[in-house]
Amino acid sequence: MTDGVADGADGEGGGGQSGPGYAAPRGEARGEVRDRGSRFLAVVAPAADEAEAAAAVDRLRQEFPDASHHCFAWRLGAEPRERSSDAGEPAGTAGVPILQVLRGRELSDAVAVVVRWFGGTKLGKGGLARAYAAAAAEAADAVPRVRRVPRDEIAIELPYASLGAVKRLVHPPQVEIATESYGERVRLILSVRRDLRGELEAALADLGLGPLVGTPGLG
Repeated sequence: MTDGVADGADGEGGGGQSGPGYAAPRGEARGEVRDRGSRFLAVVAPAADEAEAAAAVDRLRQEFPDASHHCFAWRLGAEPRERSSDAGEPAGTAGVPILQVLRGRELSDAVAVVVRWFGGTKLGKGGLARAYAAAAAEAADAVPRVRRVPRDEIAIELPYASLGAVKRLVHPPQVEIATESYGERVRLILSVRRDLRGELEAALADLGLGPLVGTPGLG
């Protein structure tokens, strides 16, 4: 099995939530709010993995070294792995509100950083949480998106007599032939959208075929 994804354009901003898979940023967007002198600048950007997400946080720290706080959250993957940080703000007032914005917009493979400059007036826990969430929402609603559809790979071995029937099940981009080799029998690796895997396996079973077992990297 592979965690490969197929990307499709999803429009600008907060639209395009329909269809299989999940939404991910395909660019960067910024948003800003001010509250009683404090400035909150949010950046939402794509992140393919934890290293890329952490690099985005570090980039914002370097871009704005004079800020009081650099709080962040990220969500990664189709079954999201999540992390958030209050970065010195009172517990639960920054990282979690930012993360809730990403969850609410159903964004994954995404990192959101909110940079704060303290304006001299304390906002209280509720005020901080609202300000961090509002800034993150400004950026999340503006970010351009793609839809990402996780894919699986299925390895099969078949006689030449079945090749035509199997190839009739191939309908790019939903089902594609990733690799093929020919010897005494035909060996194919089919790449299929994860949400359609069950249908493909049922169709193969009707042909008397099933996935090869014990193949490294395949489900």
